[in-house]
Amino acid sequence: MKADALRGHLDALLLAVLDGEPRHGYAIIEALQERSGGSLTLPTGTVYPALRRLERAGYVESAWSTVGGRERRTYRLTSAGRKVLAEERSAWQEFTATIGAVLLPRPRPPRPDPDQQRAVQPATARRRGCRATETHRTASRPA
Repeated sequence: MKADALRGHLDALLLAVLDGEPRHGYAIIEALQERSGGSLTLPTGTVYPALRRLERAGYVESAWSTVGGRERRTYRLTSAGRKVLAEERSAWQEFTATIGAVLLPRPRPPRPDPDQQRAVQPATARRRGCRATETHRTASRPA
């Protein structure tokens, strides 16, 4: 997936990965890869600055913990982060519905059968009070 496609969505993706359980930085990257079916492979140089930005904004908190015998910074979602994530999810649904309405092909109504249309047309014309059929009959009578 192109990096440009993620522009403006990285924060929401990180918040979504942290929804449910705290994770350390590399586990966040792995979760993004797993949940995207391998399409999102983000470098640490992209993820860690974004996590620090989210922490400064008060959307995530971090603490040092020992994971697998190693000291790692573990991030968790705050209540403010949960609120922002809910807003991002709602905005995303609205965005995809709007863009989908334009990009996705609309089902076309079935085309009427021309033979059926001709058979129906004179009856329809008579019901509407159209005199085209009567005029045709009058014109074709011998004088």
